[in-house]
Order: sequence, then C-alpha cells, then structure tokens
Amino acid sequence: MSWFYLLIAAVFETGWPVGLKMAQLSSFKISWIIFAAVTMLLSGLFLYLAQKTIPIGTAYAVWTGIGVLLKIGH
Repeated sequence: MSWFYLLIAAVFETGWPVGLKMAQLSSFKISWIIFAAVTMLLSGLFLYLAQKTIPIGTAYAVWTGIGVLLKIGH
C-alpha cells in the first residue's frame, strides 16, 4: 500500500506547479492558488504515509523522479 501512496503523492506533486502557472495565466487566480495549495497538502500527506514503511531517502527519490517525469510533458 505504501508504494501506491507514493505514486499518488507524486501525481499530486505535479499539481502545484500547474496550479501556480495557471494562476498567472487565468483570471481565476484565487481558485488556481487554492488548487495548488490543496495538491501540495495532499502530496505531502501521501508522501508521509508512504515513508512510514519505505525509507525516506528512497521515497523522496522516487517521489521526485516520478514528479519530474510527469512534468516533462507539460
């Protein structure tokens, strides 16, 4: 289950830069900033849950790597 949490954390990790970028481009600035904040919170929560059984160094490296791979397409 921890690896699943880590995958979810990585997906949410890509949401906050998208939200902040959209806040710059959109007239719905507050909505996108809230979106970014919520995705940051959820990413941190799921990373915390994952690292309960996965060593934090491994969890962080995988979380960061998946985040980078998902952001390359944007």
